[in-house]
Amino acid sequence: MQKPSLDLQILTLPDNPGVYQYYDKDGKILYVGKAKNLKKRVSSYFNKIHDTAKTNVLVKKIVTIKHIVVPTETDALLLENNLIKTLQPRYNVLLRDDKTYPWICIKKEPFSRIFSTRNMVKDGSEYFGPYTSFKTVHTILDLIKELYPLRTCNYDLSESNINSGKFKVCLEYHIGNCKGPCEGLEPLEEYQKQVNAIREILKGNFKESLKDFKKVMNTYAQNLQFEEAQKIKEKIEVLENYQSRSTIINPKITNIDVFSIISDESAAYVNFLQISHGSIIRSHTLEMKKKLDESDEELLELAIVELRERFQLLSKEIIVPFEMDLGENIKITVPQLGDKKQILDLSIRNAKFYRIEQLKQLQIVDPDRHVNRIMAQMQKDLRLPSEPRHIECFDNSNIQGTNPVAACVVFKDGKPSKKDYRHFNVKTVEGPNDFASMTEIVYRRYKRLLDENEPLPQLIIIDGGKGQLSAALKSIDDLGLRGKVAIIGIAKRLEELFYPGDSIPLYLDKKSETLKVIQHLRNEAHRFGITFHRDKRSKSALNSSVESIPGIGEKTMTTLIQHFKSVKRLKLATEKEISAVVGVSKAKKIVEFYHPKEN
Repeated sequence: MQKPSLDLQILTLPDNPGVYQYYDKDGKILYVGKAKNLKKRVSSYFNKIHDTAKTNVLVKKIVTIKHIVVPTETDALLLENNLIKTLQPRYNVLLRDDKTYPWICIKKEPFSRIFSTRNMVKDGSEYFGPYTSFKTVHTILDLIKELYPLRTCNYDLSESNINSGKFKVCLEYHIGNCKGPCEGLEPLEEYQKQVNAIREILKGNFKESLKDFKKVMNTYAQNLQFEEAQKIKEKIEVLENYQSRSTIINPKITNIDVFSIISDESAAYVNFLQISHGSIIRSHTLEMKKKLDESDEELLELAIVELRERFQLLSKEIIVPFEMDLGENIKITVPQLGDKKQILDLSIRNAKFYRIEQLKQLQIVDPDRHVNRIMAQMQKDLRLPSEPRHIECFDNSNIQGTNPVAACVVFKDGKPSKKDYRHFNVKTVEGPNDFASMTEIVYRRYKRLLDENEPLPQLIIIDGGKGQLSAALKSIDDLGLRGKVAIIGIAKRLEELFYPGDSIPLYLDKKSETLKVIQHLRNEAHRFGITFHRDKRSKSALNSSVESIPGIGEKTMTTLIQHFKSVKRLKLATEKEISAVVGVSKAKKIVEFYHPKEN
């Protein structure tokens, strides 16, 4: 399969945060970078000459751009750090040291200590983060210290050691920063309650703790210590803005492979994330062309075998969106919530973005194939006997029963065919009767097409629910077209589609391309109908407000009213002012009509 050009790859990048990777013609990694907006950041490499020769050389070597979409800019920063260390691209600064971002640790011990660390020790302790901002770590720890007096010593505060009187309270106790658990002055239960509250803060659940924050702040304010109160307020704001958990790095998930699948009528897209030591170190999306009507389960099973062999993956556990059997040696996990569900959702998100990019590229490079795919999808989604290459949509417009009109818009191959649009004045219906108007318009439209031997549409869409659909069906039956043309009604909520003889509506996925085409159709019908109705109303209003002037036509009067804004102003205008708009001879007739000379 031929690789798309660089311009095409850039054009179809998403406007989301993520990490981009540049590869050369041999598939070797050149550079890894992070971006708040992938499209803008990557485009900036190619739309100017750079100051450094090294960057210009890098740009010349780029052949392929890959990317991973992540939820936030912070996640992008963490993922970039992982990938640079793992892949060591030629043009990145090499991160040879094992330095990582800091974590906040709740130590597994009696009277738990809470501190920042760069190293994770697997001893049952809890780690929160990692944090990309040291300011955030210090702010959180300072805030915890102010709210909860915890010990900072590293004594082994076992029950036997405390009872034997082995330790003595230190300065921290005397200045009020610690309640002296080393001498048994604070019960373990009370201490652990504070640790539990801190754990919730670190998870981002600090509704309860906010009450404590406010107490401290209000106490300072009541004592007229406004500077201290302001400091607590600032710390609360920083705390509320920090990211409590990262999807990209999670110490609870180690050495696991994640697979997800998104499919349509012609292809499936399988995304794979490799997680090693709690960090994402690889992402790859595979496109699989469907030959028969293969299920997602069959396709994902094939893809997992292929990807595990290609990347020599040896993990004993994989995360997938549904149950499957890959043998006794592999543990299958289908998460419903929690950390593993988050990482699966990230994989699904990347599969979706990859599919969208491929479809955008296809639309640009091969528009016919793009149209064929959408038509096949619409036929399946709408349960039609044939592809809806020719669709017509009807919409009624009337305001309080005045000037009833209707519009018929025509789409061919999923796009508007404006030369085929038609307006209708309702002729046989008196008053605001939308159902009778729909019956008349549909009958007139298809009677004419039949009389003139013009091709009929494969699909008729009626803007309205069951009532409008039934009204249109009367005409379809009278013309003997039942069964020859598919017809559906769309309710106001749009995702509800009604079929003849079926009281239960069909619901379409709000993100489906079929629904997007139907939305476009209905919006066009509405716009086209409202424009015609507005013009007719304006004309009617003009005719009722403007007297008939001999020698002055309707078009001239419309021009004058548009210029002078009202008939009253036109009457007060001088002959010179009117002649500047419509000429001398017409101006003379208008002035003589409104201001006849006395005999």
